[in-house]
Amino acid sequence: MKIDPNSKSDLSAQIAKAIRDAIVSGALIVDERLPSEAELSEQFEVSRATVREALKRLAAQSLIRTQRGAFGGAFVNRLSFEEAYGQQITTSTLLLSMNAVSFETACEARFALERACAPLCAKRRTPDHLATMRAEIFRQSQPGLSDESWCASDVAFHRALVDGAGNPVLSYQLAGAVEAMQPLMNMITFTARSRERIIALHTKIADFCDAGDGPAVDQTLETLAAYTLQLGQEMADKKANR
Repeated sequence: MKIDPNSKSDLSAQIAKAIRDAIVSGALIVDERLPSEAELSEQFEVSRATVREALKRLAAQSLIRTQRGAFGGAFVNRLSFEEAYGQQITTSTLLLSMNAVSFETACEARFALERACAPLCAKRRTPDHLATMRAEIFRQSQPGLSDESWCASDVAFHRALVDGAGNPVLSYQLAGAVEAMQPLMNMITFTARSRERIIALHTKIADFCDAGDGPAVDQTLETLAAYTLQLGQEMADKKANR
């Protein structure tokens, strides 16, 4: 593992990247203990404070874990999908909050990915996934439900649809799309949307999943995507005409 001391890049970032590359390549394997701070400091010819900062970066990415005691130190972490979900959501949220992704692009990506789950969900969904969808539809139909609660329910409904596909890689890829992009869509369109129309589409999706009709789930998601884009355009037009 090497760094370039003459590079303009932060030394701790270079060290973190070098260790991360070693983990990704398999040079450092899961549960392997990393060299001590003193050893890394000597290897990279930097201060222990710089090494410590690099290790903090890796820990924040869940790539390593630390433990204390006689047999303590920093170890290559066994990353789980649950930990990866959080990182995906955080990254997507930051991109959206910084306006790096437009409403139309976010909507297109989210529904394209979600529609990929439709046939799998119709085939693999469990009674628990269906029960979650039905429970959220019931929650959405309650009078006086706040916009914040509606958004949370909307996310939970679509999360059940995605997870119903039974594919953790798809669930990971859609974590940011559903839990970061969807709240943005709700925030932009909530004053113009018809809850009744969305509930009707959600009900169809749940019914078609229950019946194992993947193409019908896909078609209903396409309708929901078109409606969401329409709402986004309406809100953009209103803002432009103020």
